[in-house]
Amino acid sequence: MRGLLFWRVCACEASASGWKNGKVFKVPRRPFEKERLDAELKTVGEYGLRCKRELWRVQLVLSKFRSRARELLTLPENDARRVFEGEALMRRMYRYGFLDASQDKLDYVLSLTPADVLERRLQTLVFKLGLAKSIHHARVLIRQRHIRVGKQLVNVPSFLVRVDSQKHIDFALNSPFGGGRPGRNKRRNLAKAGGGGDEEDEE
Repeated sequence: MRGLLFWRVCACEASASGWKNGKVFKVPRRPFEKERLDAELKTVGEYGLRCKRELWRVQLVLSKFRSRARELLTLPENDARRVFEGEALMRRMYRYGFLDASQDKLDYVLSLTPADVLERRLQTLVFKLGLAKSIHHARVLIRQRHIRVGKQLVNVPSFLVRVDSQKHIDFALNSPFGGGRPGRNKRRNLAKAGGGGDEEDEE
């Protein structure tokens, strides 16, 4: 699936040797900076992240985007490489919803924040679409294979949803929430209720 490979492709695209040497996240240089620790803790709670490593992974992806944009901005506007690679970078920004159509310059890539990427995670969208009671409930639903994007079942909370795929987020067809077979507890309760009714009828 394209979305599942997004993180690793972004981490490895700058590496000429391929998958082996790609870094997925980068730890902060100053590990005990209070302001950063407080901000990270707030972000982790707001978006229901499992640990700060998930946030660092987003920050590394953004740093690669910004580095690419800064490199292209140093070239002349009519340079063939800037035109070709710049359009490809902007198409990726539009495809995943990091930028909208009105933000059509490379300068906007430099202003991206981790929140812009975190808003496009499947976990965030499941909660905002009302399929889950909380951001943490959304993560549980995804991990327990209750959520699909189109016809594909997705159990990765960090899955980045494309703009054209957002409208296809729904419960899996075989999920109890999507009209499938009831869960174990519900089946047990239904069996008890049915058994009790039969005994009363016999009396």
